[in-house]
Amino acid sequence: MPTISVEQKLLTSLLSKHGCQHDIADVDHRLPLLGTDIDRCDDEVLDIEIFPNRPDLLSAETLSIAMRGFLHNQATLSMESLESSGIALTVETDLKTIRPVILGAVVRGLEMKDDVEMDEFIKQLMDHQEKLHFALGRGRRRASIGVHDLSTLHPPFTVKAVERTHSFIPLAMNEAMTIDEILSSHPKGMDYAHLLDGMKKVPIIEDAEGAVLSFPPIINGAHTTVQSSTRDLFIDVTGWDRRACESCLMLVALQAKERGGTIETVHITDCNGDEEVLPNWAPVSHRVPTRLVSTILGRDLDDDELSNAMIRMGGKYTGRSPALAEEISNDGTMQYAGEGEDMLGFDMPRWRFDLLHPVDLVEDLAIGHGYEDLGNDVPKAPMNAIPRSDDHLRRRIRTSMQGMGFMQIQSLTLSNDEDQFDRMRWKPFNAITRITNPITQEHTMMRHFLLPGLLRLLASNRHHDLPQSVYELGTVVRDHTNMDRLAFLTAERTGGFAAIRGRIQAFLRDIGAENVVIEALPENEGPWLAGRAARVLLDGEWVGCFGEIDPSISQTFELLVPLNGAEFDVEALKLAITDPV
Repeated sequence: MPTISVEQKLLTSLLSKHGCQHDIADVDHRLPLLGTDIDRCDDEVLDIEIFPNRPDLLSAETLSIAMRGFLHNQATLSMESLESSGIALTVETDLKTIRPVILGAVVRGLEMKDDVEMDEFIKQLMDHQEKLHFALGRGRRRASIGVHDLSTLHPPFTVKAVERTHSFIPLAMNEAMTIDEILSSHPKGMDYAHLLDGMKKVPIIEDAEGAVLSFPPIINGAHTTVQSSTRDLFIDVTGWDRRACESCLMLVALQAKERGGTIETVHITDCNGDEEVLPNWAPVSHRVPTRLVSTILGRDLDDDELSNAMIRMGGKYTGRSPALAEEISNDGTMQYAGEGEDMLGFDMPRWRFDLLHPVDLVEDLAIGHGYEDLGNDVPKAPMNAIPRSDDHLRRRIRTSMQGMGFMQIQSLTLSNDEDQFDRMRWKPFNAITRITNPITQEHTMMRHFLLPGLLRLLASNRHHDLPQSVYELGTVVRDHTNMDRLAFLTAERTGGFAAIRGRIQAFLRDIGAENVVIEALPENEGPWLAGRAARVLLDGEWVGCFGEIDPSISQTFELLVPLNGAEFDVEALKLAITDPV
């Protein structure tokens, strides 16, 4: 989660401009309810961790706006219309398949008492920009921000697609570089070159004299650098996600506005030829069924309570009215009202990127009103539970493992083919449940076996002393169905097959197994060392395997100590063992 560090004197200054008394104790005790985690709060500094659902709190300036409402009940939602900057930005049609969303804004007249204060603001502006790139921009893929010194520019601006041989002087450089040179040798180019993979042409923003303002999402032009003498800003935001881009544009503009700047609009002609004026400061209107509020919060809120709660969350309650025909459904869907029910209206700031569903407004009402004053209730549904059919077996398994000194762990259910099959010499005998859009190459499927997770755990803890003994009683997914399995693993300098066989015999005795047969496993069947592994049969049915781990297997996990372990099918154990209880 992003963390920001704010000087208390800056917060005091920002709040006092609006007549709010800054109370450090109030911040320390009440602000965490807004979706933050305070690491330090004293007379000097506020160190605060911002939860991912509130990217609008990632700068001291935007945080102070939320604090004015939440801590001081001051209405902060602005209904003002913005003056035009007289600047136009035209996006060429080629950008449709390259970077289609291009937005812009102007901020004039930053109020800084000296260059030192401006230098400090520039640092905070850049820090805010990078945090927004992380929180909303997804590493600049969905949205990237450029901030420029307006006095060095000559509007109107044009966004066009150029060949990779096009050259300009990028930020922090003294000589012109081609696009290919920037992507291969400039630090920012190397960091974000992957965002333009496969594109023969790339986007640039030029002014009327052909000077390059920006090469999004990589780097700005050197001549537009914001300096201590800068007082007027041009902000561009480009990307693929319109909501993310618009939120970034407004939040950066808000940060500058809180420092005395005046936000002005830019006339934009997009890549489809459509025209609009941005930023659009009009709030977003939401309608929430009264039934949804009362069902989730457990009580009805009157109009005064709704109004006060929304003011504290930076919005405005606009009243209640009968649900429209398209807002009525009797199927119980959360965002719809029932026949004859009312809808509650709310206006919320356009930069609140986290408001995606009516239930998000209900959460804001709960926070704004206060969780401590929602009343008391008791469960209406019967809460009587019945035990699992394998509850006693699982209890005996855990007791046996802990009695032998094993520590229980829980590893990820997600794995990959290499860990599950290739490294372990197991074959996929059942259908594999794969992840359609895996985030990493390590998490592409639901696991079939537990032992690979234990091997990875020991590999991560190989710097600790031996012996290490761990077990997992967990779920695997085979044929798209959940199944329970048990695996345990020991890393020790001495032991070998005799040690693991002794553990297996103790385990089977503890769980009440009878008619046990242990027979040798064929070579290369699983991760076991040849001649040092066996299978367990109960009443002639296979229930699990155990043995020493082949050193060639353990070395692939960077483990160089002797290992022995086992893996059992809990479903098979359940069928083979009579429950004595």
